[in-house]
Amino acid sequence: MTNVAVLESRQSVLAGILLTSLAYLFFSSQDAAIKLLVTEITVWQILFFRSVTVLAGCGLIGGAKIYGEAARSPIVKAMLLRSFLTLIAWLCYYTAAKHLQLAELTTIYFAAPIIVTVLSIFLLGEKVPAFRWAAVLLGFAGVFIACDPTRLGFSIPVLLVLTAAFFWGLAIVLLRKIALQERTLIQLILNNAFFLVIAGIPLLHFWRTPDPAALALLIGVGVLGGSAQFLLFEGMKKAAASIIAPFEYTSLVWAFALGFIIWGDVPRTEVFIGAALIVCAGLIVVASERLRKS
Repeated sequence: MTNVAVLESRQSVLAGILLTSLAYLFFSSQDAAIKLLVTEITVWQILFFRSVTVLAGCGLIGGAKIYGEAARSPIVKAMLLRSFLTLIAWLCYYTAAKHLQLAELTTIYFAAPIIVTVLSIFLLGEKVPAFRWAAVLLGFAGVFIACDPTRLGFSIPVLLVLTAAFFWGLAIVLLRKIALQERTLIQLILNNAFFLVIAGIPLLHFWRTPDPAALALLIGVGVLGGSAQFLLFEGMKKAAASIIAPFEYTSLVWAFALGFIIWGDVPRTEVFIGAALIVCAGLIVVASERLRKS
């Protein structure tokens, strides 16, 4: 590989890392907005509004013709499969959330980056160097320390979170394959059209008319969620899934920061230690990609 090719490859990977890190910031901001909404608006209605907002944004950017192009895309089946996997993960996660503490829930769910790393070997044929394994495991250790979970029993809620982590990991790996085959706007349309239909069915029963403040938050969720999806899809085009995986841990750091800013939650000492380990995990990947010569 020539020096120019190495430089271009390195720049692509670093761009993928930056885009993905920003995506998880936006996802965390979206989750904070959802937390403000769920006291009066159902999750199905939030998901429906998010999908409508994203689809409208895609139309503004790509024009009316973009919807027809999406319907004729060769990745329709693959994208619907990925959306279905994400839906399973989402349902398992929120079902388990009723029975587990947030610390327990978060710690178990963040097995997902490890699952992504393993699946990327078998499904994508990626070679995962030791430093990436180190980054993934270090990041998970940071999550474990930050959340300080209690002793967990072998229960249905625990199995549900592990199932959510597995299907999310599978969806991320599938996204890596899909991302290289189609434009990001097309992927956004297909993904959100699926959730529009799925959320629209129960919404017939659960609809509540939002007040102006809730409506503004619902639109904000759509903008943040759509931006996060766009950045994640773009990031997946530029870097291998096993490189991207450790940066999912950064969403925990953003979650603690937003909790402090919005609700005044003061993190414990363990949170700062865990956050430092999570940041180190990301820096290991960034530094190694910058220093590699081939």
